[in-house]
Amino acid sequence: MARKDRVPNPPKRVQAPRRRSTPSTAADADRRRRLLYASGAAALVVLALVLAAVLFTGSEDDADDVAAVRAALVEAGCTLQSAPAQPGDHSAAADATSDPKWNTDPPTSGPHFGTPAIFGVYDSPLQIAQAVHNLEHGGVYIFYGDDVPEATVAQLEDFYDEDPNALLVAPLPELGETIALGAWVTPDPRPGAVGEGGQGHLAECTQFDEDAFSAFRDEFRYRGPERFPPEQLEPGL
Repeated sequence: MARKDRVPNPPKRVQAPRRRSTPSTAADADRRRRLLYASGAAALVVLALVLAAVLFTGSEDDADDVAAVRAALVEAGCTLQSAPAQPGDHSAAADATSDPKWNTDPPTSGPHFGTPAIFGVYDSPLQIAQAVHNLEHGGVYIFYGDDVPEATVAQLEDFYDEDPNALLVAPLPELGETIALGAWVTPDPRPGAVGEGGQGHLAECTQFDEDAFSAFRDEFRYRGPERFPPEQLEPGL
């Protein structure tokens, strides 16, 4: 008789071990609820920090631009101070020399006189509270102390002549041998909105450097919180 092949037995079914479950209690539910609240609060804090950083610097691109200007200034032996922009209003007197809200010296944002100075080169000091108003419109100032050599002052005037739009150049005796460049910079505003947040930038140098001064002017000019078209910031206006 022919031998039949033996059919293998089917594999035994392996049953996974059962998990031992513990009935949920009111305390467990309360603990889970607290954890959810804590996670949500932490997420809101992170979001607020991110939004604050974007508002302060404008954007990652803005931060890179400031870093590039700082590098050019440092290479020329200058410094760059950046401070949170203060709210601007017309509460400062024309002859004001200080204000509690000014956070750089000379000021680069905050309260100012209601009428800006006329853009141009000056032989005598300007009223600081007026110059801050020029910065609000997107202007840049270049102030120099009474110990800055005449040859350097001539270089500053030549620099102005090359591209005078939205520039103020004037003596500020208390600066001594220092040259100060100031600008009020805000993120690009939404359509129909006035620029908000931003920073005041103050560069200080003891000599003129065309590359560094050009980097400051070209990056920060026309970017104030109350944007005026460049053609409205020409010399004599």
